[in-house]
Amino acid sequence: MTIALFDLDNTLLAGDSDYMWGQFLVKNKMVDGPLFERENQRFYEEYAAGVLDIHEYLTFQLGVLARFDKNELDGLRLKFLAENIEPIITKKSRQLLKKHRDNGDVLVIITATNSFVTTPIAKALEVEHLIATNVEIKNGQYTGKSTGTPCFQEGKVTLLKDWLGQNQLDLKGSWFYSDSHNDLPLLKVVDNPVAVDPDNKLENYAQNNGWPIISLR
Repeated sequence: MTIALFDLDNTLLAGDSDYMWGQFLVKNKMVDGPLFERENQRFYEEYAAGVLDIHEYLTFQLGVLARFDKNELDGLRLKFLAENIEPIITKKSRQLLKKHRDNGDVLVIITATNSFVTTPIAKALEVEHLIATNVEIKNGQYTGKSTGTPCFQEGKVTLLKDWLGQNQLDLKGSWFYSDSHNDLPLLKVVDNPVAVDPDNKLENYAQNNGWPIISLR
């Protein structure tokens, strides 16, 4: 069976769910607004530049989850999905997913954004398989920590290989769609890498290597 992999933020979504979740927390006065917004912006810029310390970022982003009851957070997440995410799921993204689904491919969203944010988004996109940075839960509450390898840069390759082994699948004929140069480690190992509304670094790399460049906007 052919694997079709999709990055989420700025690929299937016309925006970044991780960054937007931070802005949502600020808007709903769940965090110290000016400080959190400043740090959220800093991390976003570091990600775009390819210099993000993923562990520092996860401490910042997931730490918020430990401050609130899980049921309250799950309710807020549904509101976030309806208000912020549904409007940025593009028609072309749904069409691309349908094309691979109709081909009988195994659809997988693989994203650095944590599983708390992305699990309901994957369901909204009707994608059964999600590989994301895992969020730790103990005694029914979020601890504010991640578990395992962060699903970021080379970590995506590591986690995908583990997932393929567990599901007795391989990368023969595989596809991967992404907007970010941070995903070059994974783009380089699939049979069909596709740059989607790419950043400048990825666009240049794709052009130099003859990779398709498409837009889902």
